[in-house]
Formats: sequence, structure tokens, C-alpha cells
Amino acid sequence: MHDVAVIADPAAAEVALDPVRARLLAELTEPGSATTLAAEVGLTRQKVNYHLRALEEHGLVELVEERRRGNMTERVMRATAAGFVIAPATLPALAPDPSRRPDRLSARWLVAVAARVVREVGALLSGAAAEGRRVATFAVEGEVRFASAADRAAFATGLADAVTALVARYHDDTAPGGRTHRVVLAVHPIPHAEEPRDGRP
Repeated sequence: MHDVAVIADPAAAEVALDPVRARLLAELTEPGSATTLAAEVGLTRQKVNYHLRALEEHGLVELVEERRRGNMTERVMRATAAGFVIAPATLPALAPDPSRRPDRLSARWLVAVAARVVREVGALLSGAAAEGRRVATFAVEGEVRFASAADRAAFATGLADAVTALVARYHDDTAPGGRTHRVVLAVHPIPHAEEPRDGRP
């Protein structure tokens, strides 16, 4: 089971967004059968089997084992990932385009950039999985509490200067066999419901 999978197929996204099937996916972070799931979600075993077949058809769940129970075979399933992200590619005509109005201070532009990251890395994951390879990525996450808007602006300027200098140091258009990478750094307020209350930075 993967930690995260990106859903890029519109049909798979439609299946995953069904409330019953989404609940089954959540339950199947641990292996389960139609019989055990029926008790958890309050449906008949036959209805659970119907939904499991749809999830399996789109690669969202996988067979772990088959057990013989009297005159029937019980199929034990598991979600193919602990979490799923639906890529903007599932709605290509509506996918945000970060090149349309680049604005480093726009929250909407940040969403467009994040959507592009999901789309591009999701495509890399799919290709790498098909070839049995890993994707070379790097990410940094942290939290900082600014005392004022002026401090936040100064931080943004310093961060931009540092990244610009680092990119200039390592970027090489002439490197034979080199591969271009996208660098994305983001600073945004944490929604109040998720903001830590223990005073840590």
C-alpha cells in the first residue's frame, strides 16, 4: 500500500467521490472483506461487493487474499493507498493554469501552482510505478509565526533572494543529460482550526 496515490482518471475520481465508496476506501486502510465491511457501513454484503468491484476495477482497492468459508470464497481487499488526491487533470477544461496570471502574492495563484504540482508529480508517480522506479523529489515543510506584516514581507524577500541565488548557482542550461526540475516554495497562513495552540514556532 502506498502512502498517497493521485487519481488522474475522471472515471476513477467519480467512483472515489461516491460517499459509500469513499467510506469503504477509508475502512480499507486495513484489509477487510465484504462481510466485515458490511457490518461497519451498515449495508448488505451483496451491496458492499458491488461497490468493491467498482473500486477494484479502477485500481483503488486490491486483492490481498482469498479465504474459503464453507461453500463460498471470501475475498479480502485493501485500499491501494492510505490517502488519495484527485488531480486537476480529471477536469482538464477547468484545471487552473498558473501561467495565466502569475502573482507571487495571490492565494489563488498559489492554488494554481499547487494544482500543477499535484498534476506533474502524479504523472511522474504513475510512470515510475509502471517501470518499478522511484521518483526523485525533495520537500521542506515548516511553520513560522510572524510578529507583524512587515516581518512577513521581509521574510518573503529574504526567501526569494536566497532561492534566486541558489538556483543561479546550480542551474546549467548546457549540462549534457541534465534534467530540469521545478522548484516551488510557498508561505501561507494556517487556517485557524488547524493552528497550533501550544505556542510552538
